[in-house]
Amino acid sequence: MPRIHLGCQLTYDFPQPTAMIVMLNVHYSRVAQLERPDHLITHPAVPITSYRDSFGNWCSRLLAPAGRLVLGTDSVIRDDGLPDPVDYSAMQHAVQDLPADTLLYLLPSRYCETDNLSAEAWRLFAGAPLGWGRVQAICDFVHAHIRFGYEHSRPTRTASEAYAERRGVCRDYAHLAVAFCRAMNIPARYCTGYISDIGQPPPYAEMDFAAWMEVYLGGRWHVFDPRNNQRRIGRILIATGRDAADVPLTHTFGANTLAGFKVWTDAVPE
Repeated sequence: MPRIHLGCQLTYDFPQPTAMIVMLNVHYSRVAQLERPDHLITHPAVPITSYRDSFGNWCSRLLAPAGRLVLGTDSVIRDDGLPDPVDYSAMQHAVQDLPADTLLYLLPSRYCETDNLSAEAWRLFAGAPLGWGRVQAICDFVHAHIRFGYEHSRPTRTASEAYAERRGVCRDYAHLAVAFCRAMNIPARYCTGYISDIGQPPPYAEMDFAAWMEVYLGGRWHVFDPRNNQRRIGRILIATGRDAADVPLTHTFGANTLAGFKVWTDAVPE
């Protein structure tokens, strides 16, 4: 069972005391695999209060002092060492048969304007097989359609803009795939977290947080990754929501400068 050292360190400069909401802790569904709590640590130390948002994600509140603030987490998690599960037989549910708590993930949201993309989704994917095959067809299309590059990052880009511009980062792949799935009456939610390089050939890119999606098929949620378009080992969830607006890693209520950013997801040698 692989052990993965994971964590992050974010450095901010604030011109004045500024309230923050931080979402950097491992999702409650993986907490049992942590070897030690991944407490949010700040320097200088400030009071932190925590709560669960409406999606069940763990959030922390703090007041950043004027000047430099360093915050982050650090822990080791046990992973099963297996790629993301596959279930090619997972069926697509008729909308009237879906559980009530999945219906939210059929609706348009801030970055996933399903209403703007519905006609195009049906033009592209109506012929794809229902269920797993249709979601995979969407991922195949999005993976090929968007050109990845950090220089293309724009925090306000929506799914329809990503479709038109054909460029972006992992959140844009996820937003477009989520929007297409919802347009095809498949519940889909946005995910953020860590993805390790375990099982991948070198050279390795600099580590960053990642975005992917989960879709509801066959009575449960399944992972799909339109950015990488492959099953990965060491995927560690932080939060889920309708789109990136629901799960920002940090939300600051005032001016700030991000002065440093480090993420690590390293296999621990046996």
